[in-house]
Amino acid sequence: MRVVEFDAGGYRFVHVQGVFQFSSGVLADRGYEVERVRLPAPVPLADGFRLVEKRLAAVGRPIAALCAMELRSPAPFSERGFVDFNRRYVGQLAEWGLVRDYVNPVARTNVCPVRGAPAVPSLHSFAYTARSTRRSPTFVLAGSSEADQGPAEYRDSIVRRGDVSTDGMREKLACILTEQEKRLRILGLGWADVGCARLYTAHDLGPLIRECLFRTGTAAEVTWIDARPPVQDLDLEMDNSSVAREVVLDGEA
Repeated sequence: MRVVEFDAGGYRFVHVQGVFQFSSGVLADRGYEVERVRLPAPVPLADGFRLVEKRLAAVGRPIAALCAMELRSPAPFSERGFVDFNRRYVGQLAEWGLVRDYVNPVARTNVCPVRGAPAVPSLHSFAYTARSTRRSPTFVLAGSSEADQGPAEYRDSIVRRGDVSTDGMREKLACILTEQEKRLRILGLGWADVGCARLYTAHDLGPLIRECLFRTGTAAEVTWIDARPPVQDLDLEMDNSSVAREVVLDGEA
């Protein structure tokens, strides 16, 4: 895990060797801030890419300013299916000149809603850097689940695979919090910097949010979303962020 400067985009990102589909997190450089754009409803990914281009052109930012994507998929992928999807997804980023030598600066969360899932992988929201005099950090950490991040198959390292009991979910959440904290620290951040924490699971977290998440000391706004991680056998995903502002598109970029 290392931090890479991406001057063209006005941010730095966390790269993990062997992970090409996304970066683990992004932090706006001095003189920039992260803005999040959410769509009223997910749109097929091809249309979503065009919306990203249109929005960045409208605000006078280069495509390199794109720093995070949030996707919604119909159902969890098989391991093979996820690799195939990632190659198609990264293909567009490579066409934009963002991905080089399998190093991808754009953070990502991709989850599968339990209800109202789209028919095809779709764009839910995205984030980019904008010029700013803001001093407080703005950032996005990619979604992480209860398995090692790396080139190996997820099922080889899933914590308490198949166990969605309270004890099982506690251990899964602890694993994810440890990973998210590593990402915060390498970017020079801490839990106190987090503005929004999102948890994605189809299973009951009950008191674990207070017991595990709030124990970190975060004062973040916490959102629990009824959705599954993007790969079969995973049960919980989480991302964290702090953005300067959020815009909801009304059909126009």
